[in-house]
Amino acid sequence: MSAETALRTAAPGSRARPHRAWIWMYHSAADPSDDPYGITVAPERLDLQLRALRRRGLAGVGVSTLLRARAAGRGRGLVGLTFDDGYADFVDSALPVLRRHDCTATVFVLPGRLGGVNAWDPEGPRKPLLTADQIRAVAAAGMEVGSHGLVHRDLTAAGDDVLREETRGSRELIRELTGRAPDGFCYPYGYLDRRAADAVRAAGYAYGCAIDPGPLLGDVHALPRTHISQADRSARLLAKRLRHEVRTRR
Repeated sequence: MSAETALRTAAPGSRARPHRAWIWMYHSAADPSDDPYGITVAPERLDLQLRALRRRGLAGVGVSTLLRARAAGRGRGLVGLTFDDGYADFVDSALPVLRRHDCTATVFVLPGRLGGVNAWDPEGPRKPLLTADQIRAVAAAGMEVGSHGLVHRDLTAAGDDVLREETRGSRELIRELTGRAPDGFCYPYGYLDRRAADAVRAAGYAYGCAIDPGPLLGDVHALPRTHISQADRSARLLAKRLRHEVRTRR
């Protein structure tokens, strides 16, 4: 059962509103010293963050697992963990830390840039992206593999043909890579509008991850997420959780 089906068929009166799920957003797990975008977290800091999560009686899981658990009334102790862009450092730096804390995550990859680099970033270092074999290894390790589009394009500025390539095309390529069509899509740059969300839904994805979905809040194809940075320790994580609860209170 997909995450979307689970939410649709949840028992009457269920409070499993998908937008209330707390989902953390990571990108690269590496040395953060040369990072103009603030999206790199050192493996040691990731370890401390997951340690803080576990101390509070919470567990990190992939988004599909989180949404299904919430639909079944079992999601109270779960937090979604996501890694955008499909950086190759996930395999050597993030995956061992996740295993150490008995957590899983959703890794949003770019099947049109296999083994490439983050060419969409005008500043900062070039970072290698996951290869086909590494993506298969991530899936075999029990992580959820989702789509971040084909090559990291802004979907709100894409024509109809490009929009189909980025949503349907990337989903098919991931299915060919892993043997399973992905449940989840993540909007590049966090940019989305109704047209993009509808395209993601029409492509067969069960959910979509945004950052701040604005007026689309409440749509399972526009889930809000909390950016987690190198600066986040236990107190800041708690503050971010409270902020998430406030902004999704509807």
